[in-house]
Amino acid sequence: MSIQQNIQTVKDFFAAMGAGNRQDLLALVTDDIEWIIPGRDWPLAGTHRGHSGLDDLLQKACAMEISSPTPPEYVAQGDRVLVIGFTEGKVKATNKTFEDHWVFAITVRNGKLTSIREYVDTQALARAAEVGASPGS
Repeated sequence: MSIQQNIQTVKDFFAAMGAGNRQDLLALVTDDIEWIIPGRDWPLAGTHRGHSGLDDLLQKACAMEISSPTPPEYVAQGDRVLVIGFTEGKVKATNKTFEDHWVFAITVRNGKLTSIREYVDTQALARAAEVGASPGS
């Protein structure tokens, strides 16, 4: 697949995620997709594998309100697509907000995502998920 096709596949994945369209999402990933989110002390951290891991991750993501005020930037070479963006959000359980500059390193093979590795502000996200501190701290 061409670099432009890989970028479009990733854009389609993000659109399906934003729309909550599970069928389109699963059609865009391999059965053995691996999604790695570094960190600890916040609900989304960990390694998520396969369609069941993806389902579990997306279910946990519902615990957050997220907005991305600017469209992400896409940089690609070969089968790798980097998605660079910024997100503002709130963890619903704690009512605490966060700001996160992030990069997703995504591998696309034969028109499907095979792996995702997030590079996120784990400290900001862990603080927002922390119970007992005041909002915005």
